[in-house]
Amino acid sequence: MAQFNSLDKIGLSIDQVSQMTGVKKTTLRYWEKEFSDYLKPERSDTKRRQYSLQEVEKVAVLKQLIEEEKYKSAGVRLKLGLGNTFATARGAVGSPVPTEKALPDG
Repeated sequence: MAQFNSLDKIGLSIDQVSQMTGVKKTTLRYWEKEFSDYLKPERSDTKRRQYSLQEVEKVAVLKQLIEEEKYKSAGVRLKLGLGNTFATARGAVGSPVPTEKALPDG
């Protein structure tokens, strides 16, 4: 039987996480939208973000990849094994990928 660790359920506010990690609150909100399949802080009854220690670790990973290793969003998705990498990269270019029918013969 797995033991329950009460520290896993700590609910830190966005302000506390910002102070702990050095990441601006606006950046945290942006990352939550941009990487919604990775960074998902819980919400309180009053809809305030509550970050667990695991979510704070994810913020540290994103900070490392984006701010220190200089990955772009698509690169972060690829590095973390997140879905929709190709669709996001294609959407940024603005032109669809050619299909077999659109390729020239020869």
